[in-house]
Amino acid sequence: MLLSSRLERTAFVVACLASAVAASVDAAIRINGSTTVNPVVVESARVLDAEEDLEFQIDTVGGSSGGIAALGEGRVEIAMSSRPLSHRDRNRYPETNFVSTPIGTDALAIVVSRDVWDGGVHKISRQQARELYEGEIENWGALGGPDRRVVFFNKEPGRGTWEVFAKWLYGDADAAPLVNHREVGSNEEARNKVGSTPGAVTQLSAAWADGRRVFALSIQAPGDRDIVASEETISDGTYPLARPLYLLTDGNPSDGARRLIEFILGPRGSEIIRRHGYLPLATPRAEVPSP
Repeated sequence: MLLSSRLERTAFVVACLASAVAASVDAAIRINGSTTVNPVVVESARVLDAEEDLEFQIDTVGGSSGGIAALGEGRVEIAMSSRPLSHRDRNRYPETNFVSTPIGTDALAIVVSRDVWDGGVHKISRQQARELYEGEIENWGALGGPDRRVVFFNKEPGRGTWEVFAKWLYGDADAAPLVNHREVGSNEEARNKVGSTPGAVTQLSAAWADGRRVFALSIQAPGDRDIVASEETISDGTYPLARPLYLLTDGNPSDGARRLIEFILGPRGSEIIRRHGYLPLATPRAEVPSP
């Protein structure tokens, strides 16, 4: 009888703990998407967790397209995206009322490994980038660099970084040809692969180009102008691979999601955005429509 009573009490405690964990998970604000936007959201979420006891579950499975799909399927409250929402996204999830909130601006860079940089390759034209991507240029010597085979690590199609790159090369990401390159997912993975592979090149958020292991090439524009990604060239639109960063919700955000977005759009969020190498909105906002 005593054993039975103890077992019942233990079962009750376990059930209560399981309910508490489930409630905590259910209460958490679920977020998924871009690895470019992720550092800003993670740091902002930590502040709100400490100050307002808000809980967040943040993931980057599938990048921007993965986040948009998760939002469209109702699996998250916020999607992080480093590319604009497309007609294809809206058509795929016609029941979702996508609301895109820009939070800042990033620049995409073409980055190379140290041996390529030290070998003299510091800039690239759109045509040269296209020839690298399509495999027409197989050796860095063709661009005035070292006699070394080109190793192209391609961002997974569907990642915001890849879509911006493909649109720059072909006018429309859907027009990009099929290629047979090794694929990388997150910014961290892309940077690590290029940093550890001689002759390597990939598409990467410029904020992740550390100038030690991977180096961002300047873009050779018409008139033989070399344009580097900087706050000035991003702001005035002369750098051709600048892109907005977004947080997306299904309609007006819920209270917890709204508080996170408000924080990121406010002055403290702008400081976090700048600290991670991105350009905040010119005028930080402090209000997001309530549900």
